[in-house]
Amino acid sequence: MPRFPKGQTLLIDADDTLWENNIYFERAIAAFVGFLDHKEHSPAQVRQALNAVERETILAHGYGLTSFTRSLVECFERLSPAPVTEEQRACIRGFARAIAEQEIELLPDVATTLAALAQRHHLILMTKGDEAEQADKLARSGLARHFAAVEIVQEKDPATYRNVMMRHELAPHSTWMIGNSPKSDINPALAAGLHAVFLFHKDTWVLEHAALASAPQGQHLIELDAFARLSEIF
Repeated sequence: MPRFPKGQTLLIDADDTLWENNIYFERAIAAFVGFLDHKEHSPAQVRQALNAVERETILAHGYGLTSFTRSLVECFERLSPAPVTEEQRACIRGFARAIAEQEIELLPDVATTLAALAQRHHLILMTKGDEAEQADKLARSGLARHFAAVEIVQEKDPATYRNVMMRHELAPHSTWMIGNSPKSDINPALAAGLHAVFLFHKDTWVLEHAALASAPQGQHLIELDAFARLSEIF
């Protein structure tokens, strides 16, 4: 595996790259499915319905806990055979609220590896979602001091990556996007002319699943199974 020289710019994702995130949403969804206890639809079918509602909600309201809560309530209302009561809605909102109450759980070796990388390279946190929520997670993580800048964006697409590169005057040949999502971290970054490092996470959100694109000529795509292994190449 090649080792790249000092002075690279590393755009680093947050959720499920630096700290656990989706596992808490999965627990809330499991509680939601059990609470609905649908007599005609299987748990898998209920999950498919929720995925569809989430896609609609994201388009209209973006990412974040408020959007997720809205999706849970909307899905319950669509699937419930009886009128939904305010008590039921309150219970559903509680499933989502439990996510916000979780402590930040850093993934293995993130703190030490990030500190080492910051001594050799230019680090920028690049995450999507609700700005206040993501900023709060970063503050509680204790990792903010390692980043020269923070970009909290509404969506990660090629245009967004190009805008970030222009705003920070980054050179494509020495800029990398590092994250666990093929859909948001890897494929659009490659399309924008960056290099990328795919960090596998077994619990990546299903709506972020996609086939990994191939790196265009002159660009690098490296696949790793642990954050600590970034030190092997950077």
